Amino acid sequence: MTVTTRTGFTGRSSAPRGLAGMRTLSRILLLLGLLVPGLLGPVASASPARSDVTPLARAHAHNDYEHTRPLRDALDHGFTSVEADVWLVDGELRVGHDLADTRPGRTLESLYLAPLEQRAHDNAGRVYPGYRGTVQLLIDVKSEADATYAAVDKALRDHAGLMTSFQGDQAQQHAVTAVISGNRDRALMKAQRVRFAGYDGRLADLQSGESASGMPLVSDNWAQNFTWNGVGPMPAEEHAKLHRIVETAHAHGYRVRFWATPDVAGPARDALWSELLHADVDQINTDDLAGLQAFLAAND
Repeated sequence: MTVTTRTGFTGRSSAPRGLAGMRTLSRILLLLGLLVPGLLGPVASASPARSDVTPLARAHAHNDYEHTRPLRDALDHGFTSVEADVWLVDGELRVGHDLADTRPGRTLESLYLAPLEQRAHDNAGRVYPGYRGTVQLLIDVKSEADATYAAVDKALRDHAGLMTSFQGDQAQQHAVTAVISGNRDRALMKAQRVRFAGYDGRLADLQSGESASGMPLVSDNWAQNFTWNGVGPMPAEEHAKLHRIVETAHAHGYRVRFWATPDVAGPARDALWSELLHADVDQINTDDLAGLQAFLAAND
């Protein structure tokens, strides 16, 4: 896969003028929502980038939207990957773990895309000032795959200057890279000439031959693949299996993430995180932002 990095950011892109106008309108509406509380429902404002925060390439905020300040808390702790569950309801991409948790105005646009675009606009095209990497937005589709992806695709195209784009085996890297997880239709995504999101694969896809452009990330359930939970030494066969998985993924250009890893602070979690780190797992999953930030600052 060929990756082209775009470092400048002017708020303009190769998208049609109509889309640029929509992004401008989105910013105006966001500002109105901030100035007149309640006008647009719950909206996350863009927080200025803190100069004392070091971006952490391995830090993934699982169920990020459940924090007090979605996105903002993760960025204030240096996370470079955040996860948002989305449901397509009445034309809105509402964010929440369960359908019952969603509400009007609390959307992918208001909580993530608009604040991320504002951050990139304020920081010369980067989410973190001077950071050359991309921030991952993992979008976990909870509602019907095709209709929801069509809405996600439109939302991402409305921010074309912000998002990494994919065409064939090439990727043009921008400030934010979207990856689609959950209910997803690989054939639908592959049929697009230009995409603004990658596909989140599973361990069964490691030998699929899929390009890293099409499938930049491979995620799977830790508890369904390993018995070790950090207590005592890691079994030798599971240690070898973990390293084999990562080596295979990296040989194909895929990043690796596990969910359902133990996440209660203590020696067992530290031991498991240490094994993930030593195996070169690309993203460590947590709901404990401060805990993982401290661990990676001390060990990575």
